[in-house]
Amino acid sequence: MSSSCGALKIPEMFLRAAARKKAASTSNESIAHISHVEGASDSVNVASGAVENGVDKKERSTDGLNDETRVTDENDKQIATDLNSKITTSLNHSDENSSRWIVSLIIGFNEQQISLSNISDVSLSFPVAPTQKASVDHLKSLLTDSGWRRALDMELRKEYMHKIVRFLEGEREKGITVYPPRELIFNAFNLTPLSEIRVVIIGQDPYHNEKQAHGLCFSVAKGVRPPPSLVNIYKEMKEDIPKFTIPNHGCLESWARQGVFMLNATLTVEAHKANSHSAIGWQKFTDEVIRIVSRNRNGVVFLLWGGFAHKKEALVDRKKHTIIKTAHPSPLSARLFMGCRCFSKTNNALIKLGKPAIDWASL
Repeated sequence: MSSSCGALKIPEMFLRAAARKKAASTSNESIAHISHVEGASDSVNVASGAVENGVDKKERSTDGLNDETRVTDENDKQIATDLNSKITTSLNHSDENSSRWIVSLIIGFNEQQISLSNISDVSLSFPVAPTQKASVDHLKSLLTDSGWRRALDMELRKEYMHKIVRFLEGEREKGITVYPPRELIFNAFNLTPLSEIRVVIIGQDPYHNEKQAHGLCFSVAKGVRPPPSLVNIYKEMKEDIPKFTIPNHGCLESWARQGVFMLNATLTVEAHKANSHSAIGWQKFTDEVIRIVSRNRNGVVFLLWGGFAHKKEALVDRKKHTIIKTAHPSPLSARLFMGCRCFSKTNNALIKLGKPAIDWASL
């Protein structure tokens, strides 16, 4: 049996396509197996098997979805045209928001009995592709703390995490800027190992302007002007912590290294669009993160700022942990936040539990 392959350029919505299948020598079937992943590259290879029967040999090269299809006779041309139309229609009606999904198309037909009726039996399916698993494995590799990796292993394997990865990669492949950079998505986890958590601060989603977000809620990288919420946090700290001097930066990494786990409920955001990723699945993940902290740690102080964070109280075992609720430091509610003295209250709670206080002033 012989085989032939065709290569082509197709639209950017596909990352990979390609498969070579040799039909069994005892059958007269030709199988074209085409896989498409939405969203990354405009260069793919499409491979098709060529079939040899006992009397004569026909080689056909199928190059295309929307491109011109080359076949050896008029009958095959009609079949290929109908097939291309079916594939294109299916792809155009796919859910673009799910992004980077896989289409596996397997067509079998008898060399001696080719007819258009075969095309009506074509079915499309959407399995979890090996590239998806690799993407989630890469995401997991960004977790450098072994404790977090063990604790989150099963959660990272769940289908909704594959969907998050597909969505994020699809956005980046479209040229959409996503914050924080991929390598900083788990920055809060890497700076604060699970075994060292003493305080949890819960934010909503990352800052969405350039260079602000670096994986810690309310914090920005050094060299970036502190946003309004952080300015108000500093103002309250100046009143609450006697030795605190407002710094000329907004980086709170020193808190994270002391055991303050600074978790955003949504870990990514589209540039300049607040809450743009709030519905892609991150909150399911971070809710489980909060449960893991509640189950695996004792005597943690949960510092909940604002109504959104207050809802996370239901995920915490109050018999084991301390919860301090205040207004949000945003300018919209800063009047209620000022005077809450949440930093000294947090330290008092830690001391009562026999744990060292946080040096909030060491920025």
